[in-house]
Amino acid sequence: MRALAKELAVRALELLLGLAIAHLGVTLFLLSDLGSDPFNVLIQGLHSALPWPAFMDTHGRVHLLVSLLIMLVLLLAAKGFVKVGTVICMALGGPIIDLWEMLLGPMLGVLPLGGRIALLVAGCAILAFGMTIVISSDLGAGPNDLVAVSISELSKKPFGVVRVCVDVAFALVGWLLGGVLGVGTVVCAFLVGPVAQFCFPLSRRLCAWGLTTAGINPESTFAEDI
Repeated sequence: MRALAKELAVRALELLLGLAIAHLGVTLFLLSDLGSDPFNVLIQGLHSALPWPAFMDTHGRVHLLVSLLIMLVLLLAAKGFVKVGTVICMALGGPIIDLWEMLLGPMLGVLPLGGRIALLVAGCAILAFGMTIVISSDLGAGPNDLVAVSISELSKKPFGVVRVCVDVAFALVGWLLGGVLGVGTVVCAFLVGPVAQFCFPLSRRLCAWGLTTAGINPESTFAEDI
């Protein structure tokens, strides 16, 4: 029992590290002010197109509901993808972004266009790297990331290609429903997947090193049942 608790603790620390890195990327993306990411374009479209009751009529609440629906579908259709880390990602994502924005907003909030474009690209790359650490912790990932993860694993297609297709689909459906596309949306849709594909080998080695350093077998399947 102690060994299981130790492994859970190490994997949770890896997930939290990845989450902090990924949401640093999200924060840089937001501070670039060049458009929403594809998933939030979808949320914008759903928010504007559907007749939500008054208590649900905010972007954040629609985002939460869609995330919960994704989790439910994956729980019913693809057992093993929704884990404790998925709930952690949902609960801590917003507060981590708020913290990064508080720290970085005063320094990066006003930049010329060239600086904002650099911020956008850096944010997407950092987001992709952090996301691969979260996934490599084997404790789960955020609901929107799980869409690409589950399709990639079930279809045996490369994650990078699947992620691009999923992001383009999110953005296109959201735009058709009334969401707003920006240059940041396009860059994010076509950059995050390929960068994540490139980063996965490094992230898996880093997570395996963390487990090995703690005296844990990195090949353990313990996390599959969490």
